[in-house]
Amino acid sequence: MSKPLVGLKVVELGQLIAGPFAGKFFADFGAEVIKIEPPGGDPLRKWRKLHQGTSLWWYVQNRNKKSVTADLRLPEGREIVRRIAKGADVLIENFRPGTLEKWGLGYDGLAAGNPGLVMLRLSGFGQSGPYRDQTGFGAIAESMGGLRYVTGFPDRPPVRPNLSIGDALASLHGVIGALMALRHRDANGGRGQIVDVALYEAVFNMMEGALPEYDLFNETRERTGTNLTGIVPSNTYLTRDRQHVVIGANADSIFKRLMQVIGRSDLAEDPTLADNAGRSERADELDSAIGDWTAKRDAAEVLKALSEAQVPSGKIYSMADIASDAQYLARDMIRQVRLADGTRLKVPGIVPRLSETPGDIDWVGPALGEHTEAVLAAHGYGRAEIAELRARKAV
Repeated sequence: MSKPLVGLKVVELGQLIAGPFAGKFFADFGAEVIKIEPPGGDPLRKWRKLHQGTSLWWYVQNRNKKSVTADLRLPEGREIVRRIAKGADVLIENFRPGTLEKWGLGYDGLAAGNPGLVMLRLSGFGQSGPYRDQTGFGAIAESMGGLRYVTGFPDRPPVRPNLSIGDALASLHGVIGALMALRHRDANGGRGQIVDVALYEAVFNMMEGALPEYDLFNETRERTGTNLTGIVPSNTYLTRDRQHVVIGANADSIFKRLMQVIGRSDLAEDPTLADNAGRSERADELDSAIGDWTAKRDAAEVLKALSEAQVPSGKIYSMADIASDAQYLARDMIRQVRLADGTRLKVPGIVPRLSETPGDIDWVGPALGEHTEAVLAAHGYGRAEIAELRARKAV
């Protein structure tokens, strides 16, 4: 089956997380993604756990892409980008604002040779405003965007997830924006545009009603540990075998079913608990009743009883749980690929699932510069030119 983005050409100038994560989505669904790396390689190649000198993360983040080396500090390297960008649909970059302009690779110059180009620009603070020139990483975006402030327990400092959520959220917003820009281009005369995504704004966009709550009621949403402010009951409970189980019974009918399961029909029929507003007033009491019930049972017993009663619940999964889970396996979310040395490696499957034109993994993250010669040749470079570029260490 054909992939939905076959025929699109994407140039990826980003490094590390936000830009390459956006590029991965295009590549998974059939776009030709040409990743331009410095001759020393994207630093992500050496991050976290390595296998024979290459990051395992690399194989996931950069699958289905073509690796071309080009030193953008040199005129010859910048010319490579210009030539490839002439036939591109999307260019992704996550340098500090102004960097591409300094190199003569700004949008106006590239669009002069390719009016249909969509440029996806991912940066800490966006392309405008008083903070535009500041260095911004995902951790700073999570902090300024409001996520860190509401994460953790009220008597402790804010905590971070052990993941780069700020970068990932910006990438997702960027891909959505780029696809919208392509849709507009194709329906309205063929002109591209800039998609400007600031990491902190992508995080801020996930903050639900926190701003209007502050504005109208002067109420700041705070850290509340394992529960969800104003949504009751929705919390994490400890079982007899020391497992943590999440239970979400905040819909009115589900709440009643949960109370029946735990043997508290009195609470199920209490009119003051019939809706979320009333339950919010007695959140501690309800959490205590549920926690007393789970503490006397093993996790498997708890989850079985709740499943039979159609109460949303689940154990907090480790990666070991994920890798062997029947639902993950049934939906092909645990894929196995083969590395160049023959090693078999489990990697995440494709999200989202499309019924008629699904994405796929055609190859894992490429070797540094693996496609340089083929891509340059396809863009008009002769063998002698490529040899000269290598001699000058421009590629």
